[in-house]
Amino acid sequence: MIDDVEEKKSVGSTMSGETAEDHASDEMQGEKSSGCVPSSDEEVEPVTIGALRTEDPLTIDDTAVATESGVAGEDTKQLNASSRKLRIAIAGCAHGEMEKIYEVLAEIEKERGYKFDLLICCGDYQAVRNYGDLHHMHVSEKYRSLQTFYKYYSGEKEAPILTIFVGGNHEASGYLSELPNGGWVAPKIYYMGFANVIRFAGLRIAGLSGIYNAKEFNRGHYERPPYSDRSEVISSYHVRNIDVWRLKHLKPADDDYTSNPIDIMVTHDWPAGIVDYGDKQLLLRTKPFFHHDIEHGNLGNPSTMQLLYETRPRYWLSAHLHVAFAALVAHKSKNGAEEAAPTRFLALDKPIPRRHFLQALELNIADDAEMKLSYDPVWLAILRSTDGFTSISRTNTFLPSARSEERSDFRPTESELAAIAELGDLTIPENFRQTAPPLKEDTPKARLAPSSSYYRNPQTAEFCSWLGISDLNKMLVETNPDSVAIAHYMVEESFADTSEINIDDDIFADGEDFAIDTRPLPSAIDDFASPNITSNSNETTKCDDLLDFTPPKFIRKSSTPSSDSVIFLKRRKVDIPDDD
Repeated sequence: MIDDVEEKKSVGSTMSGETAEDHASDEMQGEKSSGCVPSSDEEVEPVTIGALRTEDPLTIDDTAVATESGVAGEDTKQLNASSRKLRIAIAGCAHGEMEKIYEVLAEIEKERGYKFDLLICCGDYQAVRNYGDLHHMHVSEKYRSLQTFYKYYSGEKEAPILTIFVGGNHEASGYLSELPNGGWVAPKIYYMGFANVIRFAGLRIAGLSGIYNAKEFNRGHYERPPYSDRSEVISSYHVRNIDVWRLKHLKPADDDYTSNPIDIMVTHDWPAGIVDYGDKQLLLRTKPFFHHDIEHGNLGNPSTMQLLYETRPRYWLSAHLHVAFAALVAHKSKNGAEEAAPTRFLALDKPIPRRHFLQALELNIADDAEMKLSYDPVWLAILRSTDGFTSISRTNTFLPSARSEERSDFRPTESELAAIAELGDLTIPENFRQTAPPLKEDTPKARLAPSSSYYRNPQTAEFCSWLGISDLNKMLVETNPDSVAIAHYMVEESFADTSEINIDDDIFADGEDFAIDTRPLPSAIDDFASPNITSNSNETTKCDDLLDFTPPKFIRKSSTPSSDSVIFLKRRKVDIPDDD
Protein backbone atom coordinates (compact mmCIF):
# COMPACT_ATOMS: atom_id res chain seq x y z
CA MET A 1 0.00 0.00 0.00
CA ILE A 2 0.97 3.62 -0.44
CA ASP A 3 1.37 5.83 2.58
CA ASP A 4 -1.19 8.62 2.83
CA VAL A 5 0.51 11.86 1.85
CA GLU A 6 -0.50 15.47 2.01
CA GLU A 7 -0.66 16.95 -1.47
CA LYS A 8 0.52 20.49 -2.04
CA LYS A 9 -2.25 21.02 -4.59
CA SER A 10 -5.83 20.21 -3.74
CA VAL A 11 -8.38 18.96 -6.27
CA GLY A 12 -9.90 22.41 -6.48
CA SER A 13 -6.58 23.96 -7.43
CA THR A 14 -6.06 21.69 -10.44
CA MET A 15 -6.30 23.81 -13.56
CA SER A 16 -8.20 22.63 -16.60
CA GLY A 17 -5.96 21.07 -19.20
CA GLU A 18 -3.16 20.18 -16.80
CA THR A 19 -1.74 16.69 -17.09
CA ALA A 20 -0.29 14.23 -14.63
CA GLU A 21 3.10 14.93 -16.19
CA ASP A 22 2.69 18.65 -15.49
CA HIS A 23 2.02 17.94 -11.84
CA ALA A 24 4.95 15.56 -11.56
CA SER A 25 7.19 18.22 -13.09
CA ASP A 26 5.81 20.93 -10.80
CA GLU A 27 6.43 18.77 -7.75
CA MET A 28 9.96 18.07 -8.86
CA GLN A 29 10.72 21.76 -9.31
CA GLY A 30 8.79 23.04 -6.30
CA GLU A 31 9.94 20.58 -3.64
CA LYS A 32 13.63 20.32 -2.88
CA SER A 33 14.48 16.83 -1.71
CA SER A 34 15.26 16.92 1.99
CA GLY A 35 16.16 13.28 2.33
CA CYS A 36 15.72 9.83 0.90
CA VAL A 37 13.12 8.16 3.06
CA PRO A 38 11.33 5.02 1.93
CA SER A 39 8.05 4.11 3.55
CA SER A 40 6.42 0.74 4.11
CA ASP A 41 3.33 -0.98 5.42
CA GLU A 42 5.48 -3.28 7.53
CA GLU A 43 5.77 -2.51 11.20
CA VAL A 44 9.54 -2.44 11.51
CA GLU A 45 11.95 -0.59 13.72
CA PRO A 46 12.86 2.65 11.94
CA VAL A 47 16.44 3.50 11.04
CA THR A 48 17.61 6.96 12.10
CA ILE A 49 19.87 8.96 9.77
CA GLY A 50 20.53 12.37 11.23
CA ALA A 51 17.13 13.99 11.55
CA LEU A 52 15.53 11.53 9.15
CA ARG A 53 13.60 8.40 10.09
CA THR A 54 13.35 5.63 7.53
CA GLU A 55 11.52 2.36 7.36
CA ASP A 56 13.06 -0.68 5.73
CA PRO A 57 11.73 -1.13 2.17
CA LEU A 58 9.41 -3.98 1.40
CA THR A 59 10.57 -7.05 -0.45
CA ILE A 60 8.50 -7.61 -3.59
CA ASP A 61 8.92 -11.36 -3.88
CA ASP A 62 11.46 -13.59 -2.20
CA THR A 63 10.68 -16.60 -4.40
CA ALA A 64 11.41 -15.00 -7.76
CA VAL A 65 13.83 -16.80 -10.03
CA ALA A 66 16.56 -15.57 -12.34
CA THR A 67 18.33 -18.03 -14.57
CA GLU A 68 21.89 -18.12 -15.77
CA SER A 69 20.72 -18.01 -19.37
CA GLY A 70 18.77 -14.85 -18.76
CA VAL A 71 15.41 -16.41 -19.66
CA ALA A 72 13.51 -16.69 -16.41
CA GLY A 73 11.46 -19.77 -15.70
CA GLU A 74 13.90 -22.55 -16.59
CA ASP A 75 15.34 -24.88 -13.95
CA THR A 76 13.23 -23.23 -11.27
CA LYS A 77 13.46 -26.12 -8.84
CA GLN A 78 17.23 -26.11 -8.96
CA LEU A 79 17.42 -22.35 -8.47
CA ASN A 80 14.84 -22.31 -5.69
CA ALA A 81 17.04 -24.79 -3.87
CA SER A 82 20.05 -22.52 -4.35
CA SER A 83 21.30 -20.77 -1.25
CA ARG A 84 22.76 -17.87 -3.23
CA LYS A 85 20.69 -14.69 -3.21
CA LEU A 86 20.83 -11.59 -5.33
CA ARG A 87 19.70 -8.44 -3.54
CA ILE A 88 18.67 -5.49 -5.68
CA ALA A 89 17.71 -2.04 -4.44
CA ILE A 90 15.29 -0.09 -6.65
CA ALA A 91 14.91 3.70 -6.47
CA GLY A 92 12.27 5.86 -8.14
CA CYS A 93 13.22 9.37 -9.27
CA ALA A 94 16.71 9.94 -7.87
CA HIS A 95 16.75 13.74 -8.44
CA GLY A 96 20.52 13.82 -8.00
CA GLU A 97 20.38 12.75 -4.35
CA MET A 98 22.85 9.89 -4.77
CA GLU A 99 24.80 10.66 -1.61
CA LYS A 100 21.70 10.37 0.55
CA ILE A 101 20.40 7.32 -1.31
CA TYR A 102 23.64 5.48 -0.67
CA GLU A 103 23.52 6.53 2.99
CA VAL A 104 20.03 5.07 3.38
CA LEU A 105 21.08 1.82 1.73
CA ALA A 106 24.12 1.61 4.01
CA GLU A 107 21.86 1.94 7.07
CA ILE A 108 19.53 -0.77 5.75
CA GLU A 109 22.50 -3.04 5.09
CA LYS A 110 23.76 -2.46 8.62
CA GLU A 111 20.33 -3.04 10.14
CA ARG A 112 19.52 -6.17 8.11
CA GLY A 113 22.98 -7.67 7.97
CA TYR A 114 23.31 -8.05 4.19
CA LYS A 115 24.78 -6.15 1.26
CA PHE A 116 22.99 -4.95 -1.86
CA ASP A 117 24.52 -6.24 -5.09
CA LEU A 118 22.89 -3.76 -7.47
CA LEU A 119 20.99 -0.46 -7.40
CA ILE A 120 18.52 0.31 -10.20
CA CYS A 121 17.33 3.93 -10.59
CA CYS A 122 14.22 4.56 -12.69
CA GLY A 123 15.06 7.96 -14.13
CA ASP A 124 15.49 11.64 -13.27
CA TYR A 125 18.93 10.54 -12.17
CA GLN A 126 20.53 13.94 -12.92
CA ALA A 127 24.13 13.06 -13.78
CA VAL A 128 25.28 16.68 -13.48
CA ARG A 129 29.07 16.93 -13.82
CA ASN A 130 29.41 20.67 -13.19
CA TYR A 131 27.35 23.85 -13.24
CA GLY A 132 27.53 24.00 -17.03
CA ASP A 133 25.43 20.84 -17.24
CA LEU A 134 22.54 22.53 -15.43
CA HIS A 135 21.85 24.50 -18.62
CA HIS A 136 20.94 21.20 -20.29
CA MET A 137 18.36 20.15 -17.71
CA HIS A 138 14.65 20.89 -18.07
CA VAL A 139 14.11 22.55 -14.69
CA SER A 140 13.18 26.14 -13.93
CA GLU A 141 16.34 28.16 -13.35
CA LYS A 142 15.47 29.03 -9.76
CA TYR A 143 15.16 25.32 -8.90
CA ARG A 144 18.38 24.16 -10.56
CA SER A 145 20.62 22.45 -8.06
CA LEU A 146 23.96 20.73 -8.47
CA GLN A 147 23.10 17.95 -5.99
CA THR A 148 25.77 15.31 -5.36
CA PHE A 149 26.49 13.26 -8.50
CA TYR A 150 29.43 15.51 -9.40
CA LYS A 151 31.39 14.02 -6.49
CA TYR A 152 31.22 10.57 -8.09
CA TYR A 153 32.13 11.96 -11.51
CA SER A 154 35.17 13.86 -10.22
CA GLY A 155 36.46 10.92 -8.19
CA GLU A 156 35.95 12.62 -4.84
CA LYS A 157 33.71 9.68 -3.95
CA GLU A 158 33.04 6.23 -5.37
CA ALA A 159 29.62 4.58 -5.57
CA PRO A 160 29.48 1.90 -2.85
CA ILE A 161 27.02 -0.18 -4.90
CA LEU A 162 27.08 -0.96 -8.61
CA THR A 163 24.38 1.34 -10.04
CA ILE A 164 22.46 1.34 -13.32
CA PHE A 165 19.83 3.85 -14.44
CA VAL A 166 17.62 5.00 -17.30
CA GLY A 167 17.06 8.61 -18.27
CA GLY A 168 13.98 10.58 -17.32
CA ASN A 169 12.66 14.03 -18.19
CA HIS A 170 14.87 15.96 -15.76
CA GLU A 171 18.37 15.01 -16.82
CA ALA A 172 21.70 16.51 -17.82
CA SER A 173 20.71 15.67 -21.38
CA GLY A 174 23.90 16.93 -23.00
CA TYR A 175 26.01 14.43 -21.10
CA LEU A 176 23.65 11.52 -21.69
CA SER A 177 23.53 12.25 -25.44
CA GLU A 178 27.24 11.37 -25.57
CA LEU A 179 26.26 7.80 -24.61
CA PRO A 180 23.30 6.83 -26.84
CA ASN A 181 24.15 3.13 -26.52
CA GLY A 182 24.86 3.38 -22.81
CA GLY A 183 28.06 3.72 -20.85
CA TRP A 184 29.67 4.64 -17.56
CA VAL A 185 28.85 8.16 -16.36
CA ALA A 186 31.17 7.62 -13.39
CA PRO A 187 33.01 4.61 -11.97
CA LYS A 188 30.46 1.92 -10.99
CA ILE A 189 27.51 4.00 -12.33
CA TYR A 190 26.15 2.82 -15.69
CA TYR A 191 23.64 4.63 -17.91
CA MET A 192 21.46 2.36 -20.06
CA GLY A 193 21.36 4.72 -23.05
CA PHE A 194 18.25 5.45 -25.12
CA ALA A 195 17.44 1.72 -25.05
CA ASN A 196 19.50 -1.26 -23.99
CA VAL A 197 19.60 -4.82 -22.70
CA ILE A 198 22.40 -5.92 -20.40
CA ARG A 199 23.06 -8.90 -18.15
CA PHE A 200 23.94 -9.14 -14.50
CA ALA A 201 24.17 -12.30 -12.39
CA GLY A 202 22.24 -14.18 -15.08
CA LEU A 203 19.45 -11.58 -15.27
CA ARG A 204 18.44 -9.91 -18.51
CA ILE A 205 17.74 -6.27 -17.67
CA ALA A 206 16.22 -4.04 -20.36
CA GLY A 207 15.91 -0.28 -20.19
CA LEU A 208 14.15 2.54 -22.06
CA SER A 209 14.90 6.19 -21.27
CA GLY A 210 12.64 9.23 -21.50
CA ILE A 211 8.91 9.92 -21.66
CA TYR A 212 6.38 9.80 -24.49
CA ASN A 213 5.59 12.68 -26.82
CA ALA A 214 3.60 12.02 -29.99
CA LYS A 215 5.21 14.86 -31.97
CA GLU A 216 8.76 13.56 -31.52
CA PHE A 217 8.04 9.83 -31.48
CA ASN A 218 8.90 9.07 -35.14
CA ARG A 219 11.88 11.40 -35.44
CA GLY A 220 15.56 10.59 -35.09
CA HIS A 221 17.77 11.52 -32.15
CA TYR A 222 18.90 14.90 -33.48
CA GLU A 223 19.42 16.89 -30.28
CA ARG A 224 22.83 17.77 -28.87
CA PRO A 225 24.49 20.83 -27.28
CA PRO A 226 24.56 23.64 -28.06
CA TYR A 227 20.77 23.41 -28.18
CA SER A 228 19.16 25.87 -30.57
CA ASP A 229 16.51 26.71 -27.98
CA ARG A 230 14.84 25.30 -24.87
CA SER A 231 12.50 23.20 -26.99
CA GLU A 232 15.44 20.97 -27.93
CA VAL A 233 16.32 20.51 -24.27
CA ILE A 234 12.78 19.20 -23.82
CA SER A 235 12.59 17.05 -26.96
CA SER A 236 15.96 15.46 -26.18
CA TYR A 237 14.37 13.24 -23.53
CA HIS A 238 11.35 12.15 -25.59
CA VAL A 239 11.14 8.43 -26.41
CA ARG A 240 11.70 7.50 -30.07
CA ASN A 241 9.92 4.78 -32.00
CA ILE A 242 13.20 3.23 -33.16
CA ASP A 243 14.10 2.35 -29.56
CA VAL A 244 10.71 0.82 -28.70
CA TRP A 245 10.69 -1.03 -32.04
CA ARG A 246 14.09 -2.56 -31.37
CA LEU A 247 13.01 -3.68 -27.90
CA LYS A 248 9.94 -5.40 -29.38
CA HIS A 249 12.28 -7.76 -31.23
CA LEU A 250 13.15 -9.31 -27.87
CA LYS A 251 9.86 -11.21 -27.99
CA PRO A 252 10.20 -15.00 -28.28
CA ALA A 253 9.21 -17.18 -31.22
CA ASP A 254 5.58 -16.98 -32.36
CA ASP A 255 4.65 -20.31 -30.78
CA ASP A 256 6.25 -19.52 -27.42
CA TYR A 257 3.64 -18.32 -24.95
CA THR A 258 5.26 -19.67 -21.79
CA SER A 259 8.59 -17.90 -21.35
CA ASN A 260 9.53 -14.52 -19.92
CA PRO A 261 12.35 -13.31 -22.20
CA ILE A 262 13.13 -10.32 -19.97
CA ASP A 263 13.64 -10.51 -16.23
CA ILE A 264 13.49 -6.78 -15.44
CA MET A 265 12.32 -3.89 -17.62
CA VAL A 266 13.19 -0.38 -16.43
CA THR A 267 11.46 2.72 -17.80
CA HIS A 268 10.84 6.21 -16.48
CA ASP A 269 7.37 6.58 -17.96
CA TRP A 270 4.52 4.19 -17.10
CA PRO A 271 3.00 1.98 -19.81
CA ALA A 272 -0.36 3.52 -20.75
CA GLY A 273 -3.18 1.37 -19.39
CA ILE A 274 -1.20 -0.17 -16.55
CA VAL A 275 -3.51 1.46 -13.99
CA ASP A 276 -6.26 -0.97 -15.06
CA TYR A 277 -4.23 -3.83 -13.56
CA GLY A 278 -3.82 -2.27 -10.12
CA ASP A 279 -5.81 -0.38 -7.50
CA LYS A 280 -6.96 2.53 -9.64
CA GLN A 281 -9.22 3.97 -6.96
CA LEU A 282 -6.40 4.11 -4.43
CA LEU A 283 -4.25 5.85 -7.03
CA LEU A 284 -6.96 8.43 -7.69
CA ARG A 285 -7.43 9.08 -3.98
CA THR A 286 -3.71 9.78 -3.76
CA LYS A 287 -3.45 11.70 -7.04
CA PRO A 288 -6.98 12.92 -7.94
CA PHE A 289 -5.73 15.07 -10.82
CA PHE A 290 -4.76 11.88 -12.70
CA HIS A 291 -8.45 11.25 -13.44
CA HIS A 292 -8.59 13.25 -16.67
CA ASP A 293 -5.49 11.64 -18.17
CA ILE A 294 -6.61 8.14 -17.22
CA GLU A 295 -10.05 8.63 -18.75
CA HIS A 296 -8.53 9.85 -22.02
CA GLY A 297 -5.74 7.26 -22.16
CA ASN A 298 -3.01 9.87 -21.77
CA LEU A 299 -1.37 8.61 -18.59
CA GLY A 300 1.86 6.98 -19.70
CA ASN A 301 3.45 5.78 -22.92
CA PRO A 302 0.93 4.12 -25.31
CA SER A 303 3.68 2.27 -27.17
CA THR A 304 5.14 0.43 -24.18
CA MET A 305 2.01 -1.43 -23.07
CA GLN A 306 2.26 -3.50 -26.25
CA LEU A 307 5.94 -3.98 -25.45
CA LEU A 308 4.91 -5.38 -22.06
CA TYR A 309 2.50 -7.83 -23.68
CA GLU A 310 5.07 -9.05 -26.21
CA THR A 311 8.21 -9.31 -24.07
CA ARG A 312 6.45 -10.38 -20.83
CA PRO A 313 9.08 -9.18 -18.35
CA ARG A 314 8.86 -10.64 -14.85
CA TYR A 315 9.23 -7.16 -13.36
CA TRP A 316 8.54 -3.74 -14.82
CA LEU A 317 9.94 -0.82 -12.81
CA SER A 318 9.03 2.85 -13.36
CA ALA A 319 8.93 6.25 -11.65
CA HIS A 320 8.07 9.70 -13.11
CA LEU A 321 4.63 10.40 -11.56
CA HIS A 322 5.87 10.73 -7.97
CA VAL A 323 3.59 8.11 -6.49
CA ALA A 324 4.03 4.44 -5.62
CA PHE A 325 1.75 2.08 -7.53
CA ALA A 326 1.71 -1.70 -8.01
CA ALA A 327 -0.03 -3.83 -10.64
CA LEU A 328 -0.08 -7.45 -11.79
CA VAL A 329 -0.47 -8.21 -15.50
CA ALA A 330 -1.38 -11.80 -16.40
CA HIS A 331 -0.34 -13.08 -19.83
CA LYS A 332 -2.64 -15.03 -22.12
CA SER A 333 -1.83 -18.56 -23.20
CA LYS A 334 -2.61 -20.27 -26.51
CA ASN A 335 -5.17 -23.08 -26.64
CA GLY A 336 -5.06 -23.62 -22.91
CA ALA A 337 -1.30 -24.11 -22.82
CA GLU A 338 0.83 -23.22 -19.83
CA GLU A 339 0.91 -19.49 -19.18
CA ALA A 340 3.98 -17.33 -18.78
CA ALA A 341 4.60 -15.86 -15.35
CA PRO A 342 2.75 -12.56 -14.85
CA THR A 343 4.46 -9.19 -15.01
CA ARG A 344 4.76 -7.43 -11.66
CA PHE A 345 4.67 -3.67 -12.24
CA LEU A 346 5.99 -1.29 -9.61
CA ALA A 347 6.25 2.49 -9.81
CA LEU A 348 8.14 4.32 -7.07
CA ASP A 349 8.06 7.83 -5.66
CA LYS A 350 10.68 10.56 -5.32
CA PRO A 351 13.26 10.79 -2.49
CA ILE A 352 11.56 12.90 0.15
CA PRO A 353 10.41 11.98 3.69
CA ARG A 354 7.45 9.63 4.15
CA ARG A 355 7.27 8.60 0.49
CA HIS A 356 7.73 5.09 -0.90
CA PHE A 357 10.68 5.72 -3.19
CA LEU A 358 12.86 2.71 -2.39
CA GLN A 359 12.21 -1.01 -2.77
CA ALA A 360 14.20 -4.21 -2.18
CA LEU A 361 14.07 -7.21 -4.50
CA GLU A 362 15.59 -10.57 -3.61
CA LEU A 363 16.14 -13.26 -6.24
CA ASN A 364 17.60 -16.74 -6.25
CA ILE A 365 20.52 -17.01 -8.66
CA ALA A 366 22.81 -19.75 -9.88
CA ASP A 367 25.82 -20.50 -7.71
CA ASP A 368 28.17 -19.63 -10.57
CA ALA A 369 26.39 -16.43 -11.65
CA GLU A 370 28.84 -13.64 -12.47
CA MET A 371 28.30 -10.40 -10.55
CA LYS A 372 29.33 -8.08 -13.35
CA LEU A 373 27.65 -6.26 -16.21
CA SER A 374 27.83 -7.74 -19.69
CA TYR A 375 26.25 -7.09 -23.07
CA ASP A 376 23.29 -9.19 -24.15
CA PRO A 377 24.09 -11.07 -27.40
CA VAL A 378 20.51 -10.94 -28.68
CA TRP A 379 20.40 -7.17 -28.23
CA LEU A 380 23.76 -6.76 -29.96
CA ALA A 381 22.46 -8.76 -32.91
CA ILE A 382 19.35 -6.57 -33.07
CA LEU A 383 21.47 -3.40 -33.04
CA ARG A 384 23.55 -4.76 -35.91
CA SER A 385 20.68 -5.89 -38.11
CA THR A 386 18.68 -2.66 -37.59
CA ASP A 387 21.65 -0.31 -37.89
CA GLY A 388 20.40 1.09 -41.18
CA PHE A 389 17.52 2.75 -39.34
CA THR A 390 19.74 4.79 -36.98
CA SER A 391 18.92 8.42 -37.72
CA ILE A 392 19.52 11.99 -36.60
CA SER A 393 16.72 13.29 -38.82
CA ARG A 394 14.40 16.02 -37.57
CA THR A 395 11.64 14.71 -39.82
CA ASN A 396 9.50 11.64 -39.28
CA THR A 397 11.11 8.37 -40.30
CA PHE A 398 9.03 5.24 -40.61
CA LEU A 399 10.09 1.69 -39.88
CA PRO A 400 9.17 -1.47 -41.84
CA SER A 401 6.02 -3.30 -40.87
CA ALA A 402 4.71 -6.80 -41.56
CA ARG A 403 2.92 -5.40 -44.64
CA SER A 404 6.11 -4.08 -46.23
CA GLU A 405 8.13 -6.04 -48.77
CA GLU A 406 11.43 -5.52 -46.99
CA ARG A 407 12.49 -7.41 -43.89
CA SER A 408 10.37 -6.45 -40.89
CA ASP A 409 11.19 -9.18 -38.36
CA PHE A 410 14.64 -8.58 -36.92
CA ARG A 411 14.62 -11.22 -34.24
CA PRO A 412 18.14 -12.61 -34.60
CA THR A 413 18.78 -15.63 -36.78
CA GLU A 414 21.22 -18.37 -35.83
CA SER A 415 23.84 -16.94 -38.18
CA GLU A 416 23.43 -13.45 -36.71
CA LEU A 417 23.89 -14.80 -33.19
CA ALA A 418 26.90 -16.82 -34.34
CA ALA A 419 28.48 -13.63 -35.68
CA ILE A 420 28.01 -11.99 -32.28
CA ALA A 421 29.62 -15.00 -30.59
CA GLU A 422 32.75 -14.33 -32.65
CA LEU A 423 33.16 -11.02 -30.80
CA GLY A 424 34.39 -12.99 -27.80
CA ASP A 425 34.07 -11.71 -24.25
CA LEU A 426 30.88 -9.64 -23.79
CA THR A 427 31.83 -8.17 -20.42
CA ILE A 428 31.20 -4.41 -20.44
CA PRO A 429 34.65 -2.80 -20.18
CA GLU A 430 35.31 -0.37 -17.35
CA ASN A 431 36.46 2.37 -19.70
CA PHE A 432 35.02 5.50 -18.09
CA ARG A 433 36.68 8.78 -19.13
CA GLN A 434 35.92 12.33 -18.05
CA THR A 435 34.81 14.35 -21.05
CA ALA A 436 33.70 17.57 -19.34
CA PRO A 437 35.92 19.17 -16.68
CA PRO A 438 34.97 17.88 -13.22
CA LEU A 439 33.95 20.29 -10.51
CA LYS A 440 36.75 20.24 -7.96
CA GLU A 441 35.49 23.06 -5.76
CA ASP A 442 32.02 24.59 -5.45
CA THR A 443 32.76 28.32 -5.66
CA PRO A 444 30.71 31.39 -6.68
CA LYS A 445 32.82 31.60 -9.85
CA ALA A 446 32.10 27.96 -10.71
CA ARG A 447 28.38 28.66 -10.44
CA LEU A 448 28.64 31.17 -13.29
CA ALA A 449 29.83 28.52 -15.75
CA PRO A 450 28.34 28.77 -19.25
CA SER A 451 26.50 25.89 -20.89
CA SER A 452 28.64 22.76 -21.18
CA SER A 453 30.06 21.85 -24.57
CA TYR A 454 29.39 18.68 -26.50
CA TYR A 455 32.08 16.01 -26.54
CA ARG A 456 33.17 12.96 -28.49
CA ASN A 457 32.87 10.16 -25.94
CA PRO A 458 35.45 7.36 -26.30
CA GLN A 459 33.09 4.78 -24.80
CA THR A 460 30.62 5.25 -27.64
CA ALA A 461 33.40 5.25 -30.23
CA GLU A 462 34.88 2.01 -28.89
CA PHE A 463 31.51 0.24 -28.63
CA CYS A 464 30.31 1.15 -32.12
CA SER A 465 33.66 0.30 -33.70
CA TRP A 466 33.72 -3.05 -31.88
CA LEU A 467 30.16 -3.95 -32.91
CA GLY A 468 30.42 -2.43 -36.37
CA ILE A 469 27.42 -0.09 -36.16
CA SER A 470 26.74 3.60 -36.78
CA ASP A 471 28.15 5.90 -34.13
CA LEU A 472 25.32 8.26 -33.18
CA ASN A 473 27.65 10.36 -31.01
CA LYS A 474 29.96 10.87 -34.00
CA MET A 475 27.02 11.64 -36.29
CA LEU A 476 25.87 14.35 -33.88
CA VAL A 477 29.40 15.74 -33.57
CA GLU A 478 29.63 16.08 -37.34
CA THR A 479 26.47 18.22 -37.51
CA ASN A 480 28.42 21.08 -35.91
CA PRO A 481 32.07 20.09 -35.37
CA ASP A 482 33.18 23.66 -34.61
CA SER A 483 31.18 23.62 -31.37
CA VAL A 484 32.72 20.40 -30.05
CA ALA A 485 35.26 20.78 -27.26
CA ILE A 486 38.36 18.73 -26.49
CA ALA A 487 37.53 16.13 -23.87
CA HIS A 488 38.97 16.72 -20.41
CA TYR A 489 40.72 13.35 -20.27
CA MET A 490 42.63 14.24 -23.45
CA VAL A 491 43.80 17.53 -21.96
CA GLU A 492 44.89 15.75 -18.78
CA GLU A 493 46.82 13.11 -20.74
CA SER A 494 48.58 15.74 -22.85
CA PHE A 495 49.90 17.42 -19.70
CA ALA A 496 51.10 14.06 -18.43
CA ASP A 497 52.88 13.05 -21.68
CA THR A 498 55.89 10.97 -20.62
CA SER A 499 57.30 10.90 -24.17
CA GLU A 500 58.68 14.44 -23.81
CA ILE A 501 62.39 14.87 -22.98
CA ASN A 502 63.09 15.84 -19.40
CA ILE A 503 65.28 18.94 -19.62
CA ASP A 504 65.51 19.39 -15.85
CA ASP A 505 64.38 23.02 -15.76
CA ASP A 506 64.41 23.14 -11.99
CA ILE A 507 68.16 22.55 -11.69
CA PHE A 508 68.86 25.16 -9.02
CA ALA A 509 67.35 25.08 -5.56
CA ASP A 510 66.45 28.26 -3.69
CA GLY A 511 69.57 29.92 -2.27
CA GLU A 512 72.03 27.87 -4.35
CA ASP A 513 75.01 29.65 -6.00
CA PHE A 514 75.53 29.51 -9.74
CA ALA A 515 78.29 30.84 -11.99
CA ILE A 516 78.56 32.55 -15.38
CA ASP A 517 81.74 31.79 -17.39
CA THR A 518 82.98 35.02 -19.03
CA ARG A 519 85.86 33.49 -21.02
CA PRO A 520 85.79 33.58 -24.88
CA LEU A 521 84.12 30.68 -26.66
CA PRO A 522 86.37 27.81 -27.76
CA SER A 523 87.83 28.27 -31.22
CA ALA A 524 85.97 25.21 -32.41
CA ILE A 525 82.78 27.21 -32.03
CA ASP A 526 84.18 30.51 -33.34
CA ASP A 527 85.42 28.84 -36.52
CA PHE A 528 82.41 26.60 -37.02
CA ALA A 529 80.43 27.11 -40.24
CA SER A 530 77.14 25.46 -41.03
CA PRO A 531 77.55 22.47 -43.36
CA ASN A 532 76.48 23.04 -46.94
CA ILE A 533 73.53 20.74 -47.57
CA THR A 534 72.86 20.53 -51.31
CA SER A 535 70.02 18.99 -53.18
CA ASN A 536 69.98 17.69 -56.73
CA SER A 537 66.77 16.75 -58.47
CA ASN A 538 68.52 13.89 -60.27
CA GLU A 539 70.47 12.56 -57.30
CA THR A 540 69.85 11.60 -53.73
CA THR A 541 70.21 14.52 -51.31
CA LYS A 542 73.87 14.90 -50.26
CA CYS A 543 75.15 15.89 -46.84
CA ASP A 544 78.84 15.13 -47.43
CA ASP A 545 80.00 18.12 -45.38
CA LEU A 546 78.51 16.50 -42.30
CA LEU A 547 80.82 13.51 -42.67
CA ASP A 548 83.86 15.72 -41.95
CA PHE A 549 82.26 17.56 -39.06
CA THR A 550 84.20 17.55 -35.77
CA PRO A 551 82.11 18.50 -32.77
CA PRO A 552 83.37 21.54 -30.82
CA LYS A 553 85.13 20.98 -27.51
CA PHE A 554 83.43 22.39 -24.45
CA ILE A 555 84.85 22.90 -20.98
CA ARG A 556 84.30 19.78 -18.95
CA LYS A 557 82.48 19.96 -15.63
CA SER A 558 85.64 18.63 -13.98
CA SER A 559 87.69 21.64 -15.13
CA THR A 560 87.84 24.52 -12.71
CA PRO A 561 87.95 27.97 -14.33
CA SER A 562 90.04 30.66 -12.68
CA SER A 563 88.21 33.07 -10.46
CA ASP A 564 89.06 36.08 -12.62
CA SER A 565 87.13 34.61 -15.57
CA VAL A 566 84.00 33.66 -13.66
CA ILE A 567 81.20 35.75 -12.14
CA PHE A 568 79.57 34.09 -9.13
CA LEU A 569 75.93 34.94 -8.39
CA LYS A 570 73.77 34.10 -5.42
CA ARG A 571 70.31 32.61 -6.18
CA ARG A 572 67.70 33.83 -3.78
CA LYS A 573 63.94 33.36 -3.56
CA VAL A 574 62.11 36.68 -3.93
CA ASP A 575 58.41 37.04 -3.20
CA ILE A 576 56.83 39.44 -5.67
CA PRO A 577 53.54 40.89 -4.41
CA ASP A 578 50.45 40.41 -6.54
CA ASP A 579 49.16 43.37 -8.51
CA ASP A 580 46.25 45.23 -6.98
